[in-house]
Amino acid sequence: MSTLARQLVPRPNYERQLQSTAAIGEIKRPLTPFQKIAKFAVVRKTLILVCLALIWQVYAVSIDNELMLPSFTSTLQALWDAVVHGPLLQRALYSFEILVTGYAIGVLLAGVLVSASVSTQLGNDLLSLLTAMFNPLPAIALLPLALLWFGIGPPSIIFVIVHSVLWAVAVNTHSGFRSVSETTRMAGQSFGLKGLGYIFGILVPAAFPSILSGLKIGWAFAWRTLIAAELVFGATSRSGGLGWFIFENRNSLETPAVFAGLLTVILLGLFVEGVVFSTIERRSVRRWGMQR
Repeated sequence: MSTLARQLVPRPNYERQLQSTAAIGEIKRPLTPFQKIAKFAVVRKTLILVCLALIWQVYAVSIDNELMLPSFTSTLQALWDAVVHGPLLQRALYSFEILVTGYAIGVLLAGVLVSASVSTQLGNDLLSLLTAMFNPLPAIALLPLALLWFGIGPPSIIFVIVHSVLWAVAVNTHSGFRSVSETTRMAGQSFGLKGLGYIFGILVPAAFPSILSGLKIGWAFAWRTLIAAELVFGATSRSGGLGWFIFENRNSLETPAVFAGLLTVILLGLFVEGVVFSTIERRSVRRWGMQR
């Protein structure tokens, strides 16, 4: 028998007796009550908010200057008074209506531009050129032109909101469309999809994570532009929404009311992010396995 043959001698077979599960020990460790509660994102985020509120309260009490920084409890009291006895609720609704109008128009225009960019080379060049020209331009810089073109009032504010939303949504949507793989594109073309059917049947679902990110960024930009525009227009026309509420209370040195207005903006943002966008995200990209 050669050396190689001696090395290839098969090993003898043997049987291993199965052990009972009791001998193995603990397989699954039960979670503690705290770990079970911490599994929910809403609980974790609520704890973070509570910690931030405590830090705010402790620091404000330590400096003891309501004019510079009111405490969290003082801000909540001012918020309650402004909602129940003041005009905060009406101002918030007024701002929200203008915000939704400008946001919807901006998203619609972004959809038209991006649809043209993925359909023709001329549309792609047009979107790239317009984005390079107007995306770096702050919306607040267009306020003087808005005053000349539309006068003092909601149309001017809507104009600057549309500018702030349009390019953020268009850039993210176009980037998402360009990241769609060639395999997915060819699959759609093999089914004979063209035009809007190709865009909404193939590109939009594949690029929806980027589209959703653009919608979130556009929403944040819209809020910033709205408050800044209302500060200017409110100061001139003595009317408006949350921006004017903040402005008039600042002039009256009612700092808790100013923080109440800012807190209202934060609460509205948390509501939209935690309810609207989270619901869309949970029922789309997470269900499709495109995002954790």
